[in-house]
Order: sequence, then C-alpha cells, then structure tokens
Amino acid sequence: MNMVLWIVQILLAAIFGGIGVVKLTQPKEKLHETMGWTNAATPLQVKAIGALELLAGIGLFLPALTGIATVLTPLAALGLIIIMIGGIVVHLHGVRTETLAERRKVEIQGIVTCAVLLVLAALVAWGRFGPYAL
Repeated sequence: MNMVLWIVQILLAAIFGGIGVVKLTQPKEKLHETMGWTNAATPLQVKAIGALELLAGIGLFLPALTGIATVLTPLAALGLIIIMIGGIVVHLHGVRTETLAERRKVEIQGIVTCAVLLVLAALVAWGRFGPYAL
C-alpha cells in the first residue's frame, strides 16, 4: 500500500504542479480557451488557485522525499480535497446555468475529473495520516 500511495502522490504532484504553473504563468484570457470556469473568476483568483495547487503538488512529495516536516504531505492532500470540492461546486454551477448541451457535457466532465482527483487526494490523506504515515 505504501507503494500505491507513493505512485498516487507523484501522479497528483505532477498534475497539480503542472496545472498550477500553467495558471500562474498564462494570462486569464488564454486559460479561458481550455478552462471555461476562469471566465467567472478574477485574474487574482486564478493565480491564487494556481499557487495553492503548485504548493500542494510540492507538498505531496518533497517532505516525504526528504523526511523533513512529513506531516505536510497529508496536509497538502487535505488542501487538494478542499480545492477539488470548490472545483465541483464551480462545475455544478456551470451545469445549472449553461444552456448549450456541449458546454454542459464539458462541465460534467469537469465534475468527474474533480471527483476522481478528490478521491485520490483523500486516499493519500488517509494513508499518510493513518496506517502508512511517513
């Protein structure tokens, strides 16, 4: 199980580290092409979410890898759970307000993606706080 947790941690770190960098470095207008929800957010909100995702991505593996402040690893996973709950809420609002069937489909895909990432982050939080603590 420890190996599974490491694999999930690395996967989540790559996903959130990468997407965090994208949100921090790309203008909001460009992000809107692939992340429609950014249209409803301010540039500062998008950058803040990107920074939190990047920090959580780093927190998922660096403390565990170095053995320093290892409690940060499950805390980073908890932070991602909170971010994914927010993502689900944003996409649910999109499903409710979008009139085009294609946009609704995209929002539903966003909900499913957030839910899967939430479950993976919950697995890391459970494992690293509990029986497989570092």
